Amino acid sequence: MVEYGVANLVSKKEKRNPPLVVFGIAFGEISHLDYEPNTKLKVSLNDLLVFFRQMSVMLKSGVPLSQALELLAENMTNKKFGANIFDISKRLGGGEELSESLGNYPRIFSPIMIGLIAAGEAGGILSEVLERLASLVESKSKIKGQITGALIYPIAILVLAVTVSLALLIFIVPTFDEMFKSMGAELPALTNFMLVLSRIVTSLGFVIVAPILLFIVSYIFNVSYSTKAGRKLIDNFVLKIPLFGDLILKSELASLSDTLSTLINSGISIVEAMEKGINSSSNEIIKIALRRSISLITQGQELSTSLESAKVIPRLLISMIRIGEETGDLSFMLENLAKFYKREVEEAVTVLTKAMEPAVIFVVAAIVGTIVISLYLPMFSLINKIG
Repeated sequence: MVEYGVANLVSKKEKRNPPLVVFGIAFGEISHLDYEPNTKLKVSLNDLLVFFRQMSVMLKSGVPLSQALELLAENMTNKKFGANIFDISKRLGGGEELSESLGNYPRIFSPIMIGLIAAGEAGGILSEVLERLASLVESKSKIKGQITGALIYPIAILVLAVTVSLALLIFIVPTFDEMFKSMGAELPALTNFMLVLSRIVTSLGFVIVAPILLFIVSYIFNVSYSTKAGRKLIDNFVLKIPLFGDLILKSELASLSDTLSTLINSGISIVEAMEKGINSSSNEIIKIALRRSISLITQGQELSTSLESAKVIPRLLISMIRIGEETGDLSFMLENLAKFYKREVEEAVTVLTKAMEPAVIFVVAAIVGTIVISLYLPMFSLINKIG
């Protein structure tokens, strides 16, 4: 069993002189003792990875749990997170279990993490469970980073294209508009359209109405996505987007396989593991498939059979799970599936990036080129008349 121990907890009044803060800038050394525990705090996956990895190392080195938590609180880069860790250490000193203490911070520690730690405490393998959790968090962080990296380039280019287009419509096109009026030339339809668009963009109404429209669209989307029907519709649409939908599905399957493998290896039942797997998924279509699967498993069906009715689950995953059930080594098969889908995610990111580069360049060239051509078309017409 893990030795909880008693840490030498310090008092804020005895040990700290909080730094002077002016306009949000702190003058002096900042410590976790300068903050109060915050149950609504959210932290990055990197912070969680450091937390679980360091905890596992210190427990394996024989450091009592309370002391390990206090050391982590002192050395965390995120001092607000350090304040929460310090509070958890105090709770352990008051007789709480680690899993119970972590449950006070649901926005940091998910039900999967708390369930695994509870199983590790019961089985006396807390350090091993913390190491598995670190691997699980690292895997999710890597997948999230790959998806984010695949989207940064096209989004940045599109933002640049919109910025350049607005700059042309606001500063350049009005100059040509005055010139065309003085010349009295007959303008092509494309040029007229671009001049009208420029007048709209430079008008006071556009400055007022555009932010309001963006807010309304954002509000409607958020309200729709907060409902079960809206979330199902949007998530189903996301999965059908060419290239990107395939990437999202593979990342979800990699995360699900990794989570189930970790939970089953820790001695958690398949039904409980599936329930926690629902919480780890961010796609409503996947969640619906898992809920239906749980219902069928409780009726006596095997995991592979219960997943067959879900159209979103690939046949490969179902077949591999069936082999794992038949050989009696389901967790090993799920672990291999996780590795397989992680490689698939990497390949999908590469394909998506390569496909997006020419597409984005074409869009940018089309937008800017259309504006430039529309401005020079009347000049070509005048040149022909003069000739």
